[in-house]
Amino acid sequence: MYIAVYPFTLWFSITYFLITDEKKSMKNLAYGLLLIYSIALPFYLFVPITNVYTFYNVGSALGTVIPSVEQFFYSTTTQNNCLPSLHTAMTIVVAWSIHITGDKKLTYLAYFTMISVIIAVIYLSIHWITDVISGALLAVTVIFILHRYIGENKENG
Repeated sequence: MYIAVYPFTLWFSITYFLITDEKKSMKNLAYGLLLIYSIALPFYLFVPITNVYTFYNVGSALGTVIPSVEQFFYSTTTQNNCLPSLHTAMTIVVAWSIHITGDKKLTYLAYFTMISVIIAVIYLSIHWITDVISGALLAVTVIFILHRYIGENKENG
């Protein structure tokens, strides 16, 4: 879920919104991701958070679950993460943006993916619980802002 489905969901949702001309969903996703990154950037730059397993100097759960992938994964990413969890915040905003389309099956898939990614970052010891909670709070705040400013726009685009 964390390595394959999460990135796929990010790219698939953008592609889906473009193909189906879901302008409101695309606006929510684009502005949502921009807000998330803008708010989280100072935390990432000035208050980096060490992964749980690195902090306790234990093996990564990723190495236990998929040993051959761990070396590749950590060659393309950092062992430090961010408070708030961008994985959590972004997957919630993606699910919300897909929810706006009204496609129930896709919405259920998006919410399932959202829950799975959140569980995965905790299980794999990539984020602390505080990172996940603050990421969820960030996403809810961003969704509230988007709903307030984009949601009031009566036109569909």
